[in-house]
Amino acid sequence: MPAAPVLELRDLSKSYGRVPALSGLTLSLPPGAVGLLGPNGAGKTTLLKLLLGLLRPSSGSATIAGLDPRRRADRLELRRRVGYMPEGDCLLPGMNAVEVVATLGRLTGLSASDAMKRAHETLDYVGVHEARYREVDQYSTGMKQRLKLAQALAHDPELLLLDEPTNGLDPRGRREMLALIHDLGHAQGKHVLLCSHLLPDVERTCGHVVVLDRGRVAESGRIADMTVSDGAWVDVDVGGDADAFAAALADAGVDHERGAPLRFRVRLPADGGAVADGCAADADPLFELARASGAWIAGVRGERSTLEDVFLRTLESGGDRP
Repeated sequence: MPAAPVLELRDLSKSYGRVPALSGLTLSLPPGAVGLLGPNGAGKTTLLKLLLGLLRPSSGSATIAGLDPRRRADRLELRRRVGYMPEGDCLLPGMNAVEVVATLGRLTGLSASDAMKRAHETLDYVGVHEARYREVDQYSTGMKQRLKLAQALAHDPELLLLDEPTNGLDPRGRREMLALIHDLGHAQGKHVLLCSHLLPDVERTCGHVVVLDRGRVAESGRIADMTVSDGAWVDVDVGGDADAFAAALADAGVDHERGAPLRFRVRLPADGGAVADGCAADADPLFELARASGAWIAGVRGERSTLEDVFLRTLESGGDRP
């Protein structure tokens, strides 16, 4: 039985005056780590604010963790069950990191002692160690991003909404932030909605993605399904007499390219079907050619598109916009 969706949108729309930000979003998102992609102005941050109850929709509805942010009682419960890391600065000036995180913990309903305990635990987790007693005004961009993640985790929420968490980070800081997000969405069992314009960040941390464009859902699905090969080309690793295998491919009129001495890129027949890692639907003739030439096939892998390829194709085609 499939798991209940963490997030459901039903014809959700939001306009600022006459300017539409979101138009008729209908969508269900599964548990786990989900990426929210889109160009600037696509409506990503507006959607997060609607989910938190910081904005009211112009029409339609949304439920997050089974709660309706339009209702006051549900908004209060959302504060306890959802952690939010905004894109912009949200840190209280004149405080140190421990005080900031503990204060956010108190606002979600923790007692003073529990909030202080959680503050130290989350700061350890995100890598803020001896700097925890330094005023946040003195923090670098990287330290502020870690602290923002710590305050989102202060009350141990089941769902995290992360808005551009790697903004302004150097390469090392970005890698470390992505490692934390991956750990939260996989090892720690949190549900994560990662809002980003950096496609490699989403591809590294998420299993599912939603692409917004001009306030509409342009594409949605599992990243593995979106990037699967169409069966045209496969990578083939061989053993034995690779030169004879190359000659057999040429004699059979099979398009191929040779990379490393024991690796080939081979075009399958047009009706070969989809190719998944380790299995090609119409790769049997390759095995026969290898066997006849004194070689053997050690592995067949379907080529995959990158998420960037999928994203650009989606925007160029206009997604499902009318």
